Amino acid sequence: MEKILRFDGAVRRSPRIDIWFTEQAPELRGLAQPWFARMRACGGDVRELMHDGMATACVDDAPFAYVGIHKAHVSIGFFQGASLHDPAGLLEGTGKRMRHVKLKPGQAFDMTALVGLIDTAYADTTRRLVDEGRGRA
Repeated sequence: MEKILRFDGAVRRSPRIDIWFTEQAPELRGLAQPWFARMRACGGDVRELMHDGMATACVDDAPFAYVGIHKAHVSIGFFQGASLHDPAGLLEGTGKRMRHVKLKPGQAFDMTALVGLIDTAYADTTRRLVDEGRGRA
């Protein structure tokens, strides 16, 4: 079985992430912040940290999703995105594991499908932790 990626330093609520959001362009921050809030709301075991310049949400210490803010778009990324069911076809990328959804100001996207991807990524990581024997049942 493949080992689960783990990050040291994940905390319940990181002030560093809140500061990072305030440093972003308002139009992109407004697009990104609600999605990170959705990740935070997935469960009581969600922890967070900044990783590679992106706000990252974890189940305990196992990352499941992130928000990245770039010059002209926002990325909503999934650490095990390649294995997620994506009927709306939102996910981009060709890596072995990771996938992302690219959001641009003023461009329509399927919000319900993105909520589904976040919820599925959280549940998938929780299941992987249980399967590994280190998570909650």
